Amino acid sequence: MAASSSSVFSIFQSMEYGPAAASSCATAQAWLDHHSRSLGLFINGKFVRPADRQTRSLTDSKGGDVCSIVCAADDDVSQCASLAVSGHRVWSRTTCYNRAKVLLRLVSVLGQHTQCVSELCELCEASCSTSTLVRLLQYYSSWAQLRDTLISSWTPLGVVAVVVSDDCSLHSLMLKVLPALAMGNSVIIVPGRSTAPPALLLAQLFISAGLPVGALNVLTGSDTLLGATVAQNPCINYVTYCGNKQDGVMLCKATAGMGVPVSVFPCIGATCPFIIFESADIDSAVDGVIEAAFKKKKEIHWVLCVQESVLDGVVARLKLRLAGRKCVGLPSEADRVLVEAAVQEAQQQGATLVQSCAAPPSGDLYPPTVLCGAAPSSPFVVSPSPGPLLPLMTFRSNTEAVTLGNHSPHGLAASIWTEDLTLALETAKSLSVGSVWVNSHSVSDPCLPVSGHKDSGTCTDGGQEGLYQFLRPPCSSSSLPRSTPVAMDYTKFGTAAPTTIIPDESDAASAPKSYLQFVGGKACKSESGRSVALQLPAGGSVLAYCPDGGRKDVRNAVEAAIKVQPSWMKKSLSARAQSLYSLVKSLESKRRDLAASISAQATLSVEEAEKEADLSIARLSDWAAYCDKIQGAALPMPQSGSALSIPEALGVVGIVLPDKSPLLSMVTLLGAALATGNAVIMVPSQKSPLAALAFIQVLQASDLPAGLVNVISGSRDQLTVALANHSVIKAVWYWGSAEGCQFLQYTCTNPLKTLQLVCQGEEEDGGRDWTHPSLLEEMWRNAVQWKSVWIPTA
Repeated sequence: MAASSSSVFSIFQSMEYGPAAASSCATAQAWLDHHSRSLGLFINGKFVRPADRQTRSLTDSKGGDVCSIVCAADDDVSQCASLAVSGHRVWSRTTCYNRAKVLLRLVSVLGQHTQCVSELCELCEASCSTSTLVRLLQYYSSWAQLRDTLISSWTPLGVVAVVVSDDCSLHSLMLKVLPALAMGNSVIIVPGRSTAPPALLLAQLFISAGLPVGALNVLTGSDTLLGATVAQNPCINYVTYCGNKQDGVMLCKATAGMGVPVSVFPCIGATCPFIIFESADIDSAVDGVIEAAFKKKKEIHWVLCVQESVLDGVVARLKLRLAGRKCVGLPSEADRVLVEAAVQEAQQQGATLVQSCAAPPSGDLYPPTVLCGAAPSSPFVVSPSPGPLLPLMTFRSNTEAVTLGNHSPHGLAASIWTEDLTLALETAKSLSVGSVWVNSHSVSDPCLPVSGHKDSGTCTDGGQEGLYQFLRPPCSSSSLPRSTPVAMDYTKFGTAAPTTIIPDESDAASAPKSYLQFVGGKACKSESGRSVALQLPAGGSVLAYCPDGGRKDVRNAVEAAIKVQPSWMKKSLSARAQSLYSLVKSLESKRRDLAASISAQATLSVEEAEKEADLSIARLSDWAAYCDKIQGAALPMPQSGSALSIPEALGVVGIVLPDKSPLLSMVTLLGAALATGNAVIMVPSQKSPLAALAFIQVLQASDLPAGLVNVISGSRDQLTVALANHSVIKAVWYWGSAEGCQFLQYTCTNPLKTLQLVCQGEEEDGGRDWTHPSLLEEMWRNAVQWKSVWIPTA
């Protein structure tokens, strides 16, 4: 213990920090000094510092130099990716028991370096305690042990790139790295500014704990676009991103057409509702909102929603709690201008201020401020500025509270304060967010899945559900072939429509059949009134005339779908299953007609077509039975209380159907979407549309709600553009060309859409076997998003 003239009694009287061990304060500094305050790349189990590389200086919150990091070049990425493949071979062949032992061994290694890790995280503002890292390691080591027992049919992807933005926390980074490792993948980390030094230190500790060299690598750079350079390497099998949305969108656009799946989780900068009902413990709620909203460094923006009957009491307590609180530091003095502009705008719109103290005339400090009387459409509510500002809005009823909570384009989290458990659960179920905290806020644990709803993500992290993004389904190979992006004018994609004709119906008896599309529960012509001639192969005769649908047809279908989807999602699971069984019964009655349409177009024998029809009936029956079989769970919380993980529907799903097995593939995809509570807009295969168009008769004879399923035929590219550009559609499942996959990856970023992309080339459907029974679990997981509800007790 360092020498001190203060007694224990005097320390308690003054509340000053007591003396600390000299080594504990110097560990992080000593580690940085050992590397001459210049950190290299971590490749193949060791630090490397290639010559002639640019460097990036890192500073602490006071502007002092922490260290410099090397910016990786293309040669470094290539070397790292090839060594990561070698690391994956060794790590994936390691038994589950030994993988779990390595992760558990890291817990003890981390305990030996607690001071160094904690101090380095604090120095770099990477906000992650060692106890949180230990919890992550313990949780995912158990999943590493149980992988072959509980998820035996799914296999590791290979090399996974984890990319985070400069403002992302170390906890968010490790929430992706550890499950990827636990499932047997090798990982290349592309950290942000604040997480680079701690990530390099942890990578070194992982190797010392027994992780094979090459299984964990760290490439540092000047910006997030290094992730796009990493993704371009053919050795990379999957890219996952966490951070702010701007960098995530840049990454998606930069990787479009490379043939690598990319998921994003924009957890930084989201706007989240903090809802206080009249039945809440007002004192606890006010304490909670001050603790959440006025942190020195906060990753999300809170909007306070208060029931009108308790508004005066909440405002009075806010004034009391804020009185005398110190000013909060802003990221920079330039942000002071944005904060003052937001406050001035709020006052001009009639908002009143509740401040802890007067704002200093200049500098990067600003007092905690509540903007009372904000409107949902106010710019400082929709796009909050950095700084300690808390907009306050009022509501009268539970329905209005849900409307306010869902007003934001983000769907990350919400906090509900009420002593009425029924009200809390009803509100939690109605809010379109990934995490709901009841009488609490910002609670997290790796046992529960977290999905970003709406514009807050396209993947699930945490829990067993978060493991599947790092695993490959048993019945399919890679859906996107690796390629170089095509030079495309995205504004002109899909504008070249096929030649359309109006069929001659003068001799109706001998003329080929003219099909209709299905929108809003009615068979109808396309808005254009035109049709496309479907010819037999090799320039044969005209087989049928198919409607030439377009943007207006998609718009009408979406309007019909959004009216019926909420009630379909809220329908009881048994009632949903009965509706699907009625669809099965209708399909059985039209079995011969559907088999004939398959045989006529696909040049299959009648026996083969009837076999596909029988498989389709069985598959749709499976989905009807599946409706109420796999649901969420109640999981233990890290402290007292309960937590629920709930699968929810995505919303309106656009499906561009495959060419292969046109009927079986269609009912497989349609059944997955309907069984989980989604509404569907289907685009039949341009090559084999007759099965989907004939299926309209099956839909008409069923008792599915009108508008739940819509079928629009026409140019695949043109309809893909319409699906991608419609803001209401939440997901697009696409089987088509490489150019179409690239277009969707580039375009579906604002708002974010969940994509399932398969490039149909020489090996159709990415090698997918539509008869494989494991398709049900894969498609079911693609059709849901997860919600976690935390319910603490005293």
